[in-house]
Amino acid sequence: MSDRGTGERLDARGLLCPLPVIRTQDRVRTLRPGTLLDVIATDPGVLHDIPAWCRVHGHRVLFSRREGEDIRIRVEVCET
Repeated sequence: MSDRGTGERLDARGLLCPLPVIRTQDRVRTLRPGTLLDVIATDPGVLHDIPAWCRVHGHRVLFSRREGEDIRIRVEVCET
């Protein structure tokens, strides 16, 4: 995944808003600061919703991009 921290993956493909954000929130709660979480989704709303959630909750989006039909967002879990 990356040479920074440890990596996790969350498959949110096929889920519609607000479920990808809810699943991201639930997973982040179980992770240590510094962990990288790759969220894979198909709902284009995640391109706005997950970065907005991260800003509110103090986590960082390292990148977001489309990969074919999938959208991949890498979140760095930060101390909150």
